[in-house]
Amino acid sequence: MTTFDDREHAFEAKFAHDAEMQFRAEARRNKLLGLWAAGLLGKSGDEAEAYAREVIKSDFQEAGEEDVFRKIRADLGDRADEPTLRARMRALLAEAKAQIMNEVG
Repeated sequence: MTTFDDREHAFEAKFAHDAEMQFRAEARRNKLLGLWAAGLLGKSGDEAEAYAREVIKSDFQEAGEEDVFRKIRADLGDRADEPTLRARMRALLAEAKAQIMNEVG
């Protein structure tokens, strides 16, 4: 193999790894978000876990996070406004990434 081929394979491997880590972080964020929202909805235990799974599944409707946002926003109604929900989503994504990095490293 040439140096160029080695570099190409390294970039491909890094891209695949980064994409997998982003997917895992978003799925973890969605679970954390679902558990947070479940608490606002008065759910706990198995009911909260089931709701978190619904939130995770809602992310497969379209690319991006808007499908998750719409689900949580509709479910919460006036319990959380848009800025609060978007801020929570950002904070939980950072928390999810930190959790995953601690598990890996």
